[in-house]
Amino acid sequence: MTGKEEFFGDRTVRAVRDAVRAHDPEAEMAESPASDLSLATLGELAAPSLFSSIRCVVVHNLENLPEESVAGLLAYAAAPSEDVALVLVHGGGPKGSGVLTKLRKLPTVTEVKSAELKASEYPGFVVSEVRSHGATIDGEAAAALVQAVGQDLRSLSAAAHQLTSDFAGEPLDVERIGRYFGGRAEAKSFAVADAAFGGRRQLALEELRWSLDGGTAPVLVTSAFAGSARGLAKLKGARRGLRDADLAREVGVPPWKLRTLREQARGWSDAAIGEAIRAVARADADVKGAASDASYTLERLVLTVTGLRDGR
Repeated sequence: MTGKEEFFGDRTVRAVRDAVRAHDPEAEMAESPASDLSLATLGELAAPSLFSSIRCVVVHNLENLPEESVAGLLAYAAAPSEDVALVLVHGGGPKGSGVLTKLRKLPTVTEVKSAELKASEYPGFVVSEVRSHGATIDGEAAAALVQAVGQDLRSLSAAAHQLTSDFAGEPLDVERIGRYFGGRAEAKSFAVADAAFGGRRQLALEELRWSLDGGTAPVLVTSAFAGSARGLAKLKGARRGLRDADLAREVGVPPWKLRTLREQARGWSDAAIGEAIRAVARADADVKGAASDASYTLERLVLTVTGLRDGR
């Protein structure tokens, strides 16, 4: 899987995992950063366990593969185990392109590209997302949704899911888009997330109530929390000494967002970020149907995240 668009990359990885589980519900999942990969560790990741011979192995950031591991990976990719689905994820930049060139020549390798969308392509993405949920939306309404929510694919996907759930079987029009995402939905959602990850509990709760009262869909709030958690994790794991412009590209945020992330990161450990990501995932599942009270779920998420930051 190659390309800079993280949303499409994550979706591809998830699709492979789902396919493997559909083939064998007991299949084991494993993952590793490419920087830690050697022939020995690849063998360990791909080896069958006592419980299942089927495995799905995901190797992230292939561009960071050590030079001494290239030959071993290519040899394995040329003759992979039939019981292992190996997914190699490359960020799409020039680094590590030599490995990609060699992998593309192997008949056993299939490449899935995740190109970044142009501004004119976002409404088409919305139309496709809505159709995937069995509903329809016209071009004008799709453009209105992009204008209201912004160009974050996760938020757009979440918005499409929310709309098709609430208006099941009905065509989506501009009026319904305006009712749900009236111009400031994304800004409201990220205001809540920024306050929570910054440890400002009371402000986050106030922003949340204002946001929900203003019609912001709960799924956009969890999407904003997920984006903040990913940004913090990427910032803490980023290479040192990068210029702000390069660091922003590596983290996947606009340059102005770095200051906010740096301030937030001072109060977060790696373990706490991991717990926050799990809390966001639980809340996201709840607001999409697993719980009856979305407001309570989101308030609990705010309290959990602010508690993790200040260590309580």
